[in-house]
Amino acid sequence: MTGYTGFSSKVDEQSGNYIALDIAPKSGFPESLTVEVKGGTFGPSNLLQSDHQAVLKIKDANKQSILIKATNKGTTETKEYTLTGLTLKTK
Repeated sequence: MTGYTGFSSKVDEQSGNYIALDIAPKSGFPESLTVEVKGGTFGPSNLLQSDHQAVLKIKDANKQSILIKATNKGTTETKEYTLTGLTLKTK
C-alpha cells in the first residue's frame, strides 16, 4: 500500500505492508479484546464489539507476530500467531 492517509497523517505510516483481520470470538464477545503486533511500534489496541476489525502494519514477518488477548470474567486467553514465512513486498 502506498500513500493512504486513512490510518495516519505520518508519512512513514502511509506506505508499507499491512494485514487486515476480522477477529470474531468463538463464543460471544468478551469484556475486553485487544490485538497488537508483537515487535511492532504500537501497543495493544482495544477492539469494539461493533467493529472487531484490525489493520496492522507488518515490517518484519520473521521477527513479528500478532497477539490477540480476550478477557472475560477475570480470565484472559492469549493467542499468538506467527508470521514466519510470510513474504512481504518491497517498494
